[in-house]
Amino acid sequence: MASRGRIVVLHFVGQMPLAGIAWQAMHYILGLERLGYEAWYVEDHGANPYDPRFNSVVMECDYNVAYVRRVMERYGLGGRWAYWDAINDVYHGLSREAVFRLYRESDALINLCGAVRLRDEHMACPRRIMVDTDPVFEQIKYAKADPGARSYLDAHTDFFTYGENVGGPGWIVPLCGIPWKPTRPPVVLEEWPTDAEAPACFSTIATWENKGKNIDFEGETYVWSKHVNFQRFLDLPLRTPQCFTMAMLPPDPAVEAEVGGKGWRLADPRPISASMEAYGEFICGSRGEFTVAKDIYVRPNSGWFSDRSVCYLAAGRPVITMKTGFSRFYPVGDGLFEFSDMEEALAAIDAVNADYRRHSRAARMLAAEYFSSDSVVSALMAEAGLG
Repeated sequence: MASRGRIVVLHFVGQMPLAGIAWQAMHYILGLERLGYEAWYVEDHGANPYDPRFNSVVMECDYNVAYVRRVMERYGLGGRWAYWDAINDVYHGLSREAVFRLYRESDALINLCGAVRLRDEHMACPRRIMVDTDPVFEQIKYAKADPGARSYLDAHTDFFTYGENVGGPGWIVPLCGIPWKPTRPPVVLEEWPTDAEAPACFSTIATWENKGKNIDFEGETYVWSKHVNFQRFLDLPLRTPQCFTMAMLPPDPAVEAEVGGKGWRLADPRPISASMEAYGEFICGSRGEFTVAKDIYVRPNSGWFSDRSVCYLAAGRPVITMKTGFSRFYPVGDGLFEFSDMEEALAAIDAVNADYRRHSRAARMLAAEYFSSDSVVSALMAEAGLG
């Protein structure tokens, strides 16, 4: 056992076998290992698996289990993972008994994205850390006294959120006694080599419309999707000679025609997200990231920042993204830009193009200073009493 303790990471790499999700989990797992913890990965939320080859939820999990196995074996952790096939009540990787024993013998579990509704076996672990990567939704449900939301959160001992401004200036939701602490997406810099080249096109990887977590609060509806903000900036390629690629699977021909008709180059996201290597190549082959944020992050001034944007920064690719309040915590204007209207977006593009190499170097330096797993994961563990 590692000298600093044994930590279990709960997530959904197998259930949603997409590279961005795998990177999100692995930056924590590798970050813990780098700090001297012994990291294990368990996926036992019980949700039905999604197969990206068919763009559908499926009943068989062979593809999903194989995906988890490849991810873990890539980093020499082939004996430290488990996936629960709830449909057939079968554990893959570690046995059921080994998983339950792991909870009893570990120092903490990290419920990344709140992927798992904790059950009795999880409660055997003394420290149960919630990492809320999608702020606002759970805070509103808790404030509205939703019984399920309250029992879900109350099962944890420590509470962290990517909404660094949760409870801060402009924040709108009562916290109701939950002691949310700010955290941010970690990145293992060595996994993202930089390149001095300046590729032609900015890019983003997106789902056009996310569904299922829109929520009302005090007469306002907050939309858990990017498309409402993308529509505000679809004319961007018509306003500048700069080219833009959107890796997005259009939900219907009308959206495909609308996005393509505005000058966006559409790329099929499925091969990009099929492996961690292809995902990394796509980011490193981009000039930078131009993206928007979900409505639910923007209007409540959450301070949220994207784990995918952090990957762009680490690769030395400047990021131009929508204002959510994050600039209270990270400097903008050098490698990282925020915008809230078309003129600010265009100005940011012009600034990057005026001195690309400087902004590329600044992006990497910003990733190292503010998002390195060594500092982000270390701070989280210390705040949870495990440092």
